[in-house]
Amino acid sequence: MNKINRLFSENKDHKLLSLYFCAGAPTLEGTADVVLTLQRRGIDMIEVGIPFSDPMADGPVIQNAATTALRNGMTLRKLFGQLEAIKEQVEIPLILMGYLNPIMQYGIEPFCQSCVASGVSGMIIPDLPFKDYLEEVKPVADRYGLRVIMLITPETSEERIRFIDEHTDGFIYMVSSAATTGAQQSFDEQKQEYFRRIDKMQLRNPRMIGFGISNKQTLESAQQNAAGAIIGSKFVTLLSESENADEALDKLMEALAGDENRPHGRRE
Repeated sequence: MNKINRLFSENKDHKLLSLYFCAGAPTLEGTADVVLTLQRRGIDMIEVGIPFSDPMADGPVIQNAATTALRNGMTLRKLFGQLEAIKEQVEIPLILMGYLNPIMQYGIEPFCQSCVASGVSGMIIPDLPFKDYLEEVKPVADRYGLRVIMLITPETSEERIRFIDEHTDGFIYMVSSAATTGAQQSFDEQKQEYFRRIDKMQLRNPRMIGFGISNKQTLESAQQNAAGAIIGSKFVTLLSESENADEALDKLMEALAGDENRPHGRRE
């Protein structure tokens, strides 16, 4: 069974926490350490960003991390090599998140082959048109047992959401707003209503909520309305400041816990 599917099937009553970081930032050789540290600390799933020169769905924090990674010399081939070196140690799902251009340059089939060889379970490609996904990417990904995770936003129609749900597997990435990535202090009533509306649709796939989660309020709101939360910009910022995954995670957990207990999860 694909690790993504196993994670959700085995944790129906556990609110999941997934973290994103950009490969090659803040240091070129730090990818393996970040992955292994997050796994050791009980993070349920990891999104590893493929740095790209024009990350249009990302806010300034992740854009800056991508710029740093590219300047450090990170490439897709180098990333696969780093992940392959720790493949036998990684038990949790790894998802590559990147834009279509570098993946197409690498080649869809070679990309999927390298994902399998390096222990990657799936991919998120924000600018992949759904028609191209169905016709060109999904058949190849299915052949290699990989999951292609699609995104929905508050503007996505119910018809479109059900179509995505029918033709994907793994989970659906619920973007909290139509804006770019970036930490937010709270989710307003409009976003809360969006979360509740999708929850009532009783989709086949589990859902994870991302974009803007940075504190106790946003975390709890996401976890109440989905299988779990995805945090990117907040962790990327802390990792950039400390250049130490353990320290960055400590500070993140403090922010997520607020004045009370730590958030749900298998933390140390």
